[in-house]
Amino acid sequence: IMGSWILNESLSIIFVLAWLGVNLYLFIDTFCWYEDEESFLYTRVILGSALAWARASAVCLNFNCMLILLPISRNFISFMRGTSTCFRGPWRRQLDKNLKFHKLVAYGIAINAAIHIGAHLCNLERYHGSQSREADGLVAALSKLGDTPNETYLNPIRTFHTNTVTELLMTISGATGLLISLVLILMMTSSTESIRQASYELFWYTHHVFIIFFIGLTIHGAGRIVRGQTPESLLLHNVTFCRDHFAEWQTAARCPVPQFSGKEPSAWKWVLGPVVLYACERIIRFWRFQQEVVITKVVSHPSRVLELQMKKRNFKMAPGQYILIQCPSVSWLEWHPFTLTSAPQEDFFSVHIRVAGDWTEALYKAFGAEGQALREPWSLPRLAVDGPFGAALTDVFHYPVTMCIAAGIGVTPFAALLKSVWYRCCESQTQLKLSKVYFYWICRDPGAFAWFADLLLSLETRMSEQGKTHFLSYHIFLTGWDENQAFHIALHWDENTDVITGLKQKTFYGRPNWNNEFRRVAYSHPSSNIGVFFCGPKALSKIIQRMCRLYSSADPRGVHFYYSKESF
Repeated sequence: IMGSWILNESLSIIFVLAWLGVNLYLFIDTFCWYEDEESFLYTRVILGSALAWARASAVCLNFNCMLILLPISRNFISFMRGTSTCFRGPWRRQLDKNLKFHKLVAYGIAINAAIHIGAHLCNLERYHGSQSREADGLVAALSKLGDTPNETYLNPIRTFHTNTVTELLMTISGATGLLISLVLILMMTSSTESIRQASYELFWYTHHVFIIFFIGLTIHGAGRIVRGQTPESLLLHNVTFCRDHFAEWQTAARCPVPQFSGKEPSAWKWVLGPVVLYACERIIRFWRFQQEVVITKVVSHPSRVLELQMKKRNFKMAPGQYILIQCPSVSWLEWHPFTLTSAPQEDFFSVHIRVAGDWTEALYKAFGAEGQALREPWSLPRLAVDGPFGAALTDVFHYPVTMCIAAGIGVTPFAALLKSVWYRCCESQTQLKLSKVYFYWICRDPGAFAWFADLLLSLETRMSEQGKTHFLSYHIFLTGWDENQAFHIALHWDENTDVITGLKQKTFYGRPNWNNEFRRVAYSHPSSNIGVFFCGPKALSKIIQRMCRLYSSADPRGVHFYYSKESF
């Protein structure tokens, strides 16, 4: 079971291990360099190992800031996915899956930033303490450098009575360090799942202060607070000898007064490439924004669900992908993601938008869906579409048997998938590896997704006409109802079609027994690889994942369940 899980997640594990390995290598390499480098020997006399901790964490911070911008450039990823032969098959699917890598890298930035800040606070305290009366020997001698002409300072804190906080905030490094720390805290806190769900606009706007973060990061090192001995001074001043004979400075031939300078800032070298890439991505997005999107059909479904069918030049999609939509008449800045509900074989692409916030409410009204009075096509507001992005569900076609499990609004990604399965099934020249689809839908209020029940009814009718009713097996579970609904259901239970959905397959009431479902599927398909695709809440995701491991056979010739979760 563990072996099959490792095989299924091998590429994700490779990405994570590679990221951890590079971070560890950069940290250790930089730490050791600053611990051994002669030009920073005198700096280490004052600061100790805190210097190496500060610089090593800074390098790792720069590396992660370089990576954090890459998933944002989704248009380049979309272009590579569609055109480059290097991103086919599992690598193409993994490219989409590892957009989640963005969150992991953000945690890496936060950890390294915390280490960097802590080390610099320690450095500042050491600088301040070396100017006290208790300081003596080489530490005191180094701290007093710069008080006379023709000398450069090593210690930026010039007197013991200096207010270190004020002194720090008066420098470029201190001011920008405080700024990017506050920006990072703002972005991290506003990116939490609870805030994103409660106020997507708050997350959207605060996340774009990353521009301030990167500007501050590139000029943060320009203050050059941490200083080292200049290369010219190293040629004249024998550090290893003079460290132990500092009393002979200026008298010994090998010990002229050492000269110091700040290390050149390097953060811009790390982020320059991704920033240019991101700027190009914004240009591409602006170009896509200018492309005309033709709205061919607008449908208002029950429970305030708006269906938009659109056409756009050179638009290529795969099942399960999503697009970003902007409506200038609602907001010039906000782009919102929506899963495509049409199949690639159709001559249009569509989304189903349920009113669940201020933006969707305004969009619903802009299209005249309020009160079912839809506007004429010529008077519809303009839409801009960017994408498509993501392609995790295309793995469905790589298994002979699949289980598609949706909970609530998580049913949306499976609309395009089921349509695509139908089209491929009906194409005589297409040889499908997929031979059986089990579809499970757990919903509390079926009225909110009546449009999907209509889709299932259409698929059921078409497959019945083609004599392929065995291909799709669907199970709908209703978890919420009132007494009136229960009485109505009981009264019409004997009818040929389900009273709730109108389908031949009757709706189940309550939650599914996943042990029974997985046991039945495993018994029906021995010696098969079964793909399990889920979209829904995390609690149910853990249950489904546990079922996959529990019912996968230890025998390589037995049945194996491969779990894949769709972020939604």
